[in-house]
Formats: sequence, structure tokens, C-alpha cells
Amino acid sequence: MMKKMSISTSKTSLVLFLCQIISALDVPLDSKLLEELSQPPTITQQSPKDYIVDPRENIVIQCEAKGKPPPSFSWTRNGTHFDIDKDAQVTMKPNSGTLVINIMNGGKAEAYEGVYQCTARNERGAAISNNIIVRPSRSPLWTKEKLEPNHVREGDSLVLHCRPPVGLPPPIIFWMDNAFQRLPQSERVSQGLNGDLYFSNVQPEDTREDYICYARFNHTQTIQQKQPISVKVFSMDSLNDTIAANLSDTDIFGAKPVTERQPVLLTPTGSTSTKVELRGNVLLLECIAAGLPTPVIRWIKEGGELPANRTFFENFKKTLKIIDVSEADSGNYKCIARNALGSVHHVISVTVKAAPYWITAPRNLVLSPGEDGTLICRANGNPKPSISWLANGVPIAIAPEDPSRKVDGDTIIFSHVQERSSAVYQCNASNEYGYLLANAFVNVLAEPPRILTPANKLYQVIADSPALLDCAYFGSPKPEIEWFKGVKGSILRGNEYVFHDNGTLEIPVAQKNNAGTYTCVARNKLGKIQNEVQLEIKDPTMIIKQPEYKVIQRYGQVSFECIIKHDSTLLPTVTWLKDNDELPDDERFLVGKDNLTIMNVTDKDDGTYTCIVNTTLDSVSASAVLTVVAAPPTPAIIYARPNPPFDLELTGQLERSIDLSWLPGDENNSPITSFVIEFEDALHEPGVWRYQTEVPGSQTTAQLKLSPYVNYSFRVIAVNRIGRSQPSEPSEQYLTKSASPDENPANVQGIGSEPDNLVITWEPLKGFQSNGPGLQYKVSWRQKDVDDEWTSVIVANVSKYIVSGTPTFVPYEVKVQALNDLGYAPEPSEVIGHSGEDLPMVAPGNVQVHVINSTLAKVHWDPVPLKSVRGHLQGYKVYYWKVQSLSRRSRRHVEKKILTFRGNKTFGMLPGLEPYSSYKLNVRVVNGKGEGPASPDKVFKTPEGVPSSPSFLKITNPTLDSLTLEWGSPTHPNGVLTSYTLKFQPINNTHELGPLVEIRIPANESSLILKNLNYSTRYKFYFNAQTSVGSGSQITEEAVTIMDEAGILRPAVGAGKAMASRQVDIATQGWFIGLMCAVALLILILLIVCFIRRNKGGKYPVKEKEDAHADPEIQPMKEDDGTFGEYSDAEDHKPLKKGSRTPSDRTVKKEDSDDSLVDYGEGVNGQFNEDGSFIGQYSGKKEKEPAEGNESSEAPSPVNAMNSFV
Repeated sequence: MMKKMSISTSKTSLVLFLCQIISALDVPLDSKLLEELSQPPTITQQSPKDYIVDPRENIVIQCEAKGKPPPSFSWTRNGTHFDIDKDAQVTMKPNSGTLVINIMNGGKAEAYEGVYQCTARNERGAAISNNIIVRPSRSPLWTKEKLEPNHVREGDSLVLHCRPPVGLPPPIIFWMDNAFQRLPQSERVSQGLNGDLYFSNVQPEDTREDYICYARFNHTQTIQQKQPISVKVFSMDSLNDTIAANLSDTDIFGAKPVTERQPVLLTPTGSTSTKVELRGNVLLLECIAAGLPTPVIRWIKEGGELPANRTFFENFKKTLKIIDVSEADSGNYKCIARNALGSVHHVISVTVKAAPYWITAPRNLVLSPGEDGTLICRANGNPKPSISWLANGVPIAIAPEDPSRKVDGDTIIFSHVQERSSAVYQCNASNEYGYLLANAFVNVLAEPPRILTPANKLYQVIADSPALLDCAYFGSPKPEIEWFKGVKGSILRGNEYVFHDNGTLEIPVAQKNNAGTYTCVARNKLGKIQNEVQLEIKDPTMIIKQPEYKVIQRYGQVSFECIIKHDSTLLPTVTWLKDNDELPDDERFLVGKDNLTIMNVTDKDDGTYTCIVNTTLDSVSASAVLTVVAAPPTPAIIYARPNPPFDLELTGQLERSIDLSWLPGDENNSPITSFVIEFEDALHEPGVWRYQTEVPGSQTTAQLKLSPYVNYSFRVIAVNRIGRSQPSEPSEQYLTKSASPDENPANVQGIGSEPDNLVITWEPLKGFQSNGPGLQYKVSWRQKDVDDEWTSVIVANVSKYIVSGTPTFVPYEVKVQALNDLGYAPEPSEVIGHSGEDLPMVAPGNVQVHVINSTLAKVHWDPVPLKSVRGHLQGYKVYYWKVQSLSRRSRRHVEKKILTFRGNKTFGMLPGLEPYSSYKLNVRVVNGKGEGPASPDKVFKTPEGVPSSPSFLKITNPTLDSLTLEWGSPTHPNGVLTSYTLKFQPINNTHELGPLVEIRIPANESSLILKNLNYSTRYKFYFNAQTSVGSGSQITEEAVTIMDEAGILRPAVGAGKAMASRQVDIATQGWFIGLMCAVALLILILLIVCFIRRNKGGKYPVKEKEDAHADPEIQPMKEDDGTFGEYSDAEDHKPLKKGSRTPSDRTVKKEDSDDSLVDYGEGVNGQFNEDGSFIGQYSGKKEKEPAEGNESSEAPSPVNAMNSFV
């Protein structure tokens, strides 16, 4: 089935139209292609619908169009054909439809008022412009009137009427005095929307004779001035004095003080009024009240709230301003004026109507023969607009018939189009408040695919970075694009690739194995074409040895290393910086291949040094800090700051220069390196010393440059390596003559603080820069590319001037020139500024979301028109938040996330999404004023992902041959769980793993009993969950079945936490070794006691030896029998009595010697001395090695443990 192709009506290139580019990636233009394709006309530029022109200049009515073949142009005026050949004053620009009406050579602008419409036509159709109403601007003079002085009693209200002449467009009104200074305004005194000046109550300081109303006509750059109005305020005290002077002493006069009055509305009058405003405009409502004390104004909306972010209060809250009004803003608005004596209110009934606005504007169609398509034209308004269609500028009802076309209200349906169906259609939506006219062409083309990207283009990227391979294409019908790797590779698919609608292949994280040849294939029903590109993946550049922090003594040497590793095919460049700036131009700094060496280090070398490595594809850097410390001082020499210079003398006095000489003070063992000269201006800044110049330490004279109109005195400071001396005594004073300024203010800026003003600021000149008395500034401005003449004012003692009534965010040329009583400074340079920003008016449109994978999505949007940004475009903000998880169906607290994309970017990636969830997002444009309205919320869903690991795995109830497993479901299932997988294997005493067993468990289970296991065996378990996407991360645990021997403790099984180590022999445990030591020591003591009791009363020569020697082991032994000397008792070899104590856990057999501990030694003969000490050590058999495989290991013998310890 053939697909419909639609194209945007923006001013993009033809190729972008034909290729249906909705991605932000650029497609290269092909000039040959543009020359070959036919295209109906498209209006690209036209004058505004309401076109007000300057009657002193030529009238230029714009009409530009593109098409293939190039279109011809014609005009109508007031509904009839306008034959420009019959009017010598009218010409049409070559290759254009723009009219130029020559007014400057005798023509009159009034003669050419009317309604103009342009038609652009070629063989494929005709496009028409809007109806352009041309009117010359008018700036009439003020009508002469006799103005009587206003005599007002203190505390009364007053209105000074402006009544400006009616101009086209209406003038901007402001009040100033004779000195061109704006009259101060406040809650008490303010200007109304009609230009009148309102006094809620007058005060004596309001008395003046120069209240002047000015009207500025921007189109003609003229300012008209009303005659000055005089106001005389009589206070009660002065009035009483006047009356008392005319009365005799016998007359009685009681003076009334200024009486307070409750509020009364000066405007609007009455208790109610009505206001009609159009959708999208700015609603301005005003209430100004009289009263004493001055009333305070408050605004409310009856039955609702004032709209947030669109409501502003101006003119000391007397004006309510709502921007971008809509039908929802209709209603009753009440202003309340209140003071201490009472209140008054007024209700304004607001009705918001709407000129037609687009819901769906018709979009160009590019179709191939036989395809179907539709043109849709939907608009709204209040009242509802009517929709009418035209074909090639002719009402469709009387246009030539086309069998493929069917009109259905706001839609034209095309079926099985042919090349003769190409035409330009116009949709007109109109109501009593205006109209919309849109051209949309239907272009029927049959073209085989073409690839515009150069063949064998080479792309180079760094590993782990995105790779973008272009495949710019064209064709009708729109070709399908496929990518292959290699000449005969299979088609590329999967999550590791992103396929953009403009044909570009994106590899988000390119790896070495992604390098190679890629083939792009474009095909439609008319043919197929392919193109190959090459991708090379380079190793990233790394600093493998970074510079390190160094502390070095002054005058020492230091070296920083920066050893790098890079791709062999890339040529790196290494740059060193100091404190983020270039290295000083000093031969002490030596830059080697991989290091930086600084010789003879000084204090100035202290700072941060950065090594930056750049290649054509990437850049890396590393920094280190150098700290310079003082070398140990030599005790014999004392260094100090120099003494101050003295004996200052001024000679060679001229208007702009003077010679200063001095004598240096003692240098205190450190040579003087320089002298710093400072000056004081006693005329402008007495007591303030400023830097003049610095000269070498070997110089004791200096010629100093002087400025006009400065009363100079100088002082000198000596500098050595230790520091600065105290200043010298000041020199005598010298006053220079006045002159015009040499320089203009610096840092001139033009930045609006409100949407309708331009704030011009500058740095005022210092007193010594004024060059003379009477310093002032000439402030000039004009709208860039609109105004030819400058508007200027002269101000003094300020550094700011506010130009009111400017259009919102338009460029201005600004300059500020200094002047004084002797003349002007040189002509200043011009600075480009902008009037104030306002919040953006339009939300980004056509917001689309492309879900790349379960955690990443890409959002696209159409950029808003720059004109609607109404400020410096800072970027776009994407607000997105999770609505709910599709697996749990439970809502949670909505946490909105914000991503900001700088500049005019129209796409962005949304990372960190949760799989299998529903999200919403909207996009807003941002300027310097703030954020614009949000686009409609866009809903998107992420696909399933792999789950997280189960929340816990607990193993309980161990028996000889079974274990019970319990687990918790994953905290983040990331989809619908399909099953669990359990894997386990035995572990023997040598930590070797046995065969692995795998079990698949249904997703609704939470426990399992494993049977037929080996007794006294350790098992390791691996457990994870699965969704349809795949397996999640696993959790591991270990457990042991119990032993079959009685009396052995069952090993405890950890619950919820994996054991950290393997099972070890009990004989190696510290507690067991300690217990065995205690048992052995106790047995030894008991045996000694038994021997002593048994031999009590017999010969015991050793006893005397023990009394004589503390240590029996130092006695000599007999060489023949190895016994101790003088030890001979016949009873020595007799068996122990049956009552002798034996170990409690073993029984001595009757046939064994009663005094033998052979049983404890497991076959090794152990003997005792008579004193009970051992002859020889117990040494039992070596412990058996742990059993391998699934065999259970025997518990270690306590005797073995004792034997190894005694």
C-alpha cells in the first residue's frame, strides 16, 4: 500500500521538503538536484497585512517566491489588476515580485493607499499573498489652544489633559519638563493609558510652570510638544495669610486645615464598564483614584483567580496587565481603591474575542503518480471562522475541475493523483476580527532514489563515543533506507543501533568491533541505489602520568610531568597553561616532550599549571598546583622594605606633561626594582591617590602625562623584592587648564528592563576624565535597520537613561558621547542593544518521542518562530515525569525532572527512565525573561527490561538431605515476571565446585524445598528472575546440610545474607585452641600432683636439687641412661595405682601401663620425669586431609588438637 508523504510549509530547502526530515540531523543540499526538480510556487516573503509606510521614503511592497521553473509575478490593487507598466513611478525588482513605488522623485504616498495582493505563477500552479493594506504614516501637529493656569488647593485632585493629535500609528506619550527630564511619578502622580497626567492629591511641591506633554511618532522619528501647562498649588497657610492681610483685626477668620477625603475614581467613571480584547493580545485595565491619603489600588477577578505567570501590575498597581489573553480570561475584573477613610470600586466586564488561528494549517504534499493524500485546513476563533478554498488563486467552485480532487468542508481529499493534479491551494479562514490565508501545494513527482552523501566517506570517532553515519537521500515515493555492515553483511537491527528518519545510522557507543565498511541502500518502486561509507574507531587519548602538587623553595627548580597515551594514527599536541592562561614569555619556562620545567622559581610562578592534550577527535587535561615558599634566611643579613623617597621636585610644566624628580631612600639590603608614582586630584577627589605610572629602580626622574582640569600632586613609592616602602611626602600642586573631553564613557549597553523600554547605561567618566567643568552626556539611539535618524537627549549626573514605548525585543543602535563647557568628545562608537524581553508566546509544536530502549528515549520538537521568542533564545526545557509503573499499576508521588538543552536545539535524549512505565513530558522555550507556555503533555511508554535481583534469598530448615529456600520478588520487576531460575552446586573442603544443577520455577512461587541432597555438604545457590526480555542480576547464597554424627553442632545458616567464607576445620578455630590449651594444662597439673602424692616419704634427691636450683632442666644428665643425676628410686618404674587420675574423655585399658599416656599420643611413647615433667613431646598422627567431592569430612579429634598444642 502506498504511503502518503507530507511536507512542512516552512522556509526550508526543497530537499528537506521532499525527504520528510523530522529529525534535527542535517542533510546536505545538492544543487544539481534542485535544478532538476519541478516545484509549484511558494511565497517565501511578503509585507505585513497592515503596512504603514513613511510618506517621505519610497514604498517597497515585498513579494518573494520560489519554484521550478521560476515563477512570474502579478499584482492586484483594490481587487483589480494593477498594471505597473502604465505607472512610471512603479517598478518591479528583477527576478522578484517586490514592488518599488518611487515617492522621493515627486510621487505622493497618499495616492498609493490601497489593498495589494501578489500572485506568483508557474506551470505547476499559482500562489497568492495576503491582502496587504498600504497606508502612509501621519504625525500631525498639535492644535493650538489657550491653556489657562491651573490653581489648585492643596489636597485636591487634578488631571492634566494631553489630548495628542491623532496619528498613524498612535504616538507614544510621555511628560517632561523644560530640561527634558522626565517628571517623577508615584502612587500619587501617574500617567494614564490615554496620556493624561493624574494627581490623586496635589502637594505644594507640585507647583511648576513646565508640565509638558510630548508625543513621539516612531515611523517618522518626530516628537511633537504640547504647550507647557502651569500648576499653582495654594496651601491653607498661605491662603490664610492672604485673606488675613485684607481683613481688619476685628474680623474673625477660622482657617480650615487640609481635609482628608475618601477615594473617588478619576478613571474609569461610573461603577461598571466593558472591554473587548482579542485572543493573544495584551489586556490592559486601568483604575486611577483621587483621595487623601493617596488611595492604594487592588485588583481581583470575580469568581476566579488572576492567571499566574501572565499577570503583571504596572503604574504603581493602577494598571492590570495580562499577556497572551485567551477566552478563559473573559469575566469581571474589579479594581478597589482604598485609603484610611473608605474605599470605592469599579467592575470592568472583559470579553475576549479571537481572530482566526490555526488548529491545523494545510501542509505541502509531494506525491507520486497513483498515490492518495489530503489537505486539511482547520482554524478556530470567536466567532467561529468560515473556511473557503481556492485553487491557484481562484475560488475552487469556479476553478478547473480535477477528478482526483474532492472538497469536504475543511479537507480536500486526493485519490489516485496524476502529474496534471499539481497545483497550489489556498485556504482562507475569516471572521469579523481578521483572516488567515495559507498556501499549500500538491506536487506530483515520480523520481527514483538518489543518495546525496559522497561515496566512501570516512568517519573517525573515539571509542565509547557516538558514531553518526549519514545517508542523505531523495526519491518519490519516499525511499526506504536499510543499512548493512560490509558488502555482503546482513541488515542491521537491534538496540545497539538508532535509525534516524533522515537516513542517518547512529551507533550510540561505538566500539572497536564496529569499525569497517557500512552500506546504505535506498529503494522505492522506481529503483534502488546504494552507497558505502567507512568507519574507523580510535583509541581515546589518556594522560597516564599526571602533574603532581609541588612545594618548592624560591630560586629552586621544579618539573611537572605529563606523559600521554594516544592512538597511533592521531597526532597529539600538548599545551601548558598557567592559571588557565598562556605560560609567561620567559626563558625560565622549558617545555619538553612530556614535561614542563621552571628554572630559578620566583613568587610569581606560584599558581595552577594545566597540561592539555588535543587531537583532531578528543581532548584531555590535568592540573597541579605549585606553591613557592621562601628559602631559609641567612641570619647575618636583614632584608627589609626600602625607605621612602624624598625631595620631590616638579619641573618642565606644560599643559599635558610635567617632569618629576626625587631622591631614593635606603634600599635595606635589597635592591630597589622599581618606583611607583601616584597622583591626587585635589579638585575632584581630594584624599584619593591613584596609580600614575611605574619606572625602573635605576631611574629617579619621570615625564608624566597630564589630563586637563586636574589639580595634581604626586608621591613616589619604592619597591624591592621584600615589598613596598611607605609613600613619600606629596609634591607641590599643579593645576592644568580645561579642555573638551578626550574620551567617551565605557561599557555602554542597551538592555531593556521591561518589554516596552530600552535602558541605556554607561560607566560615567571620573572627575579627572571630564577635562573641564559642566560634564554632560549626549545619549543617542535608533532602531537598527528601521530608523535612519538618531534620537538624542543630553543628561548630566546620571549613568542611565530609559527609552520608553519601544517594541518588544528589537535591536537598537546606541551611543553615548561626553561633553563639557568647552565642547564634545570624539564621536563615540555604536553599540548594539535590545529593548526589553518578554515571556515567549508560543509553545514548541510537533513534540514527538522516540523510545530507543527501556531506559532511554529521544524527544523531538519543532523550534518556535524566533519572532515569538521575544528575547534571547537560551534554549528549551523538557519537563518529564513518571505517571505509573505498568507492572504494579500503582501511582506514586510525581517527581518532575527537567532537562535543559541550550541554544536552538530541537531534540534531546531522556536518560535514566524506568522500564515498563508510563511517562508524560512537555517542552517549553526559554529566553532571558523566563519560560514560555508548555506544549501539550505527551504520553509515552517504555518497554519491558530485565528485572533487578530478588529482594532476598533465605535458606532455612536444614536436614540431612534437604534445604528450604524462601525468596522475595525483585524490588524493580521492570516488566511482567515469567519465571525464576535456581542454580546450585556442592562445594567440597578444598573449595572445589561440583556439577551445576538448574531448576526453572514459576513466577508465582516464593519458596521451594530441595530434597535428595548429600548430608553434611555445603551448597552454593544462584537465583534470579526473568521477564520476556531476559534474565536479571542474580543473588547468591550458601548453606550446609546437617551432619549425621551425634553430638556435632549444626552449622547456623545465614538468613537473608550470603556467607562470606568457606567452612573451616574446628581445630583451627581460636576458641577451640584456647580450650584445648586449658585442658592440657589442667591434666599436666593433675599428673604432677599425683606423682608427688605417690612418692611422698621416699628418697627424693631431686628435691634438694630443686631447692638449690630454680630450674631443674639445667641439671646435667647421665650419659649412660639419660636420666637426671642422683635420681634413683626403685619405685620409679612401678605402674601407677588404679586410683591415678586419667583423662575424663578416654578410658585406659587394663593391659596398658597405668602410668602411660600412650593413648593420648596414639602410639608414640611419652615418658615423665619423677617431678611429673614430660620427657619428649606428644606428637599425634597427622590430621587427615579433608575429604574430596561429596564425602563428609570427619570432625577433628580433640586429642589431635591437644597434641599439636602441648
